[in-house]
Amino acid sequence: MYLKLIPDNTNVQFTKLRFGAMALSAVLIVGSIIALFTHGLNFGIDFRGGVTIEVADSEPIDTGAVQGAIANLNLGDVKVQEIQDFAGTDEAVIVFIEQQEAPAADGSETAESVADANEDAQQQAAALVQDALRTLLGDDIEFRKIDVVGPTVSGELVQKGAIAVVLAIGMMLIYIWFRFEWQFSVGAITALVHDVIITLGLFAVTSLEFNLAIIAALLTIVGYSMNDTVVVYDRVRENLRKYKKKQLSELLDLSINETLSRTIMTSVTTLLALIALAIFGGVVLRGFTLAMIWGVVIGTYSSIFVASPFLLATGVKRDWSKQSVAVTP
Repeated sequence: MYLKLIPDNTNVQFTKLRFGAMALSAVLIVGSIIALFTHGLNFGIDFRGGVTIEVADSEPIDTGAVQGAIANLNLGDVKVQEIQDFAGTDEAVIVFIEQQEAPAADGSETAESVADANEDAQQQAAALVQDALRTLLGDDIEFRKIDVVGPTVSGELVQKGAIAVVLAIGMMLIYIWFRFEWQFSVGAITALVHDVIITLGLFAVTSLEFNLAIIAALLTIVGYSMNDTVVVYDRVRENLRKYKKKQLSELLDLSINETLSRTIMTSVTTLLALIALAIFGGVVLRGFTLAMIWGVVIGTYSSIFVASPFLLATGVKRDWSKQSVAVTP
């Protein structure tokens, strides 16, 4: 005996809800685009350049005192954030320092020499902060992580991160186009772009830090959403062969309902793991896990309410699913 989360004989008429879902998606997409242009993304050290130092101590750390000690170094914008350490008893904070630039000289330097000078300035700033923290907190503190990202590297990371997301979506387009008909391919890519834009909008609205981990989350969301969509599309294709006279809207509802139990179980088990990671993973992983949680929710939604109803708008060629009829003279 076992309890099923979703019964096998569900009969939810999803296609009748498609207009409300389209309106909701349109509002979310427009709002996300506006937020991206007005607020922008809160790029982390990976993309802006700068210094991140994570320090831990066996005694409670006064974040105000740390902020004041580092502010006296005149290194520009400084942020100090406390970390909840679930793995042990240590107290920990993360220090963020803005990108450092070397003093301007006579203007005869090459671009390479300027970049090297800026890198040196970053390293010197990191060393100054470490010395200040040792003076304030004692020599027994632990530096868990020291990340120094220069302006050249950060610019390359922005470009390569964008290329990675675009390439992932492009390769998915080619894969679906070869596996299914073009209507399925366009519907799947529409759902993927829908998910990525709304996820970016979430980060713009909430001002959560956008770093390389979020790029990894976006790529994972693309794969997760596509996997959900392919499962539904496979069932749609099977039912097109099986029910040759059934209306397309009814066939789509049937296909979604037949895969609903699998979709919900996959989403719930994934969310349970991500919620645990969000609670116990600490501030370093929080942005990644929140992006993944949102991605699972929006990916499941788009598979049901965006990718599948899109087939109704474009129409699916059904001649290949019909049996040929011999004509007698």
